[in-house]
Amino acid sequence: MVDHLDSAARSANMALIRGANTKPEMLVRKVLHGLGYRFRLHRRDLPGTPDVVLPRHKIAVFVHGCFWHRHSGCKRASTPSSRREFWHKKFARTIERDESVCDQLVSLGWRPLVLWECELKTPSHIQHSVESLIAERAD
Repeated sequence: MVDHLDSAARSANMALIRGANTKPEMLVRKVLHGLGYRFRLHRRDLPGTPDVVLPRHKIAVFVHGCFWHRHSGCKRASTPSSRREFWHKKFARTIERDESVCDQLVSLGWRPLVLWECELKTPSHIQHSVESLIAERAD
């Protein structure tokens, strides 16, 4: 399948994809704030620059897009039909980097929490994920 956009149009389209302050990330922040949690955003001093950090609980939250971070079993994690080798390598590097970042955070005493874009349709999922991770620390 051939790309129906020329190089300049594709580049402009890809430039619109944000890495921070995305709608899913804003939803997570809204829910956490509503629950009374205080947090910091995009801490560059931590591996992987987590989207949301709960310093009091040492939790680093990553809001992952299903396509880019390859959510296993999700229909949004499809692979483009053109340039399959390029996409396979790109996705493999992303998965490898995500695992490495989580390992680094754990070695520093932080607990990483990955929230997937497709799971954010219910705010109760966000609440349950965060509160269960906090409860683990209390045990």
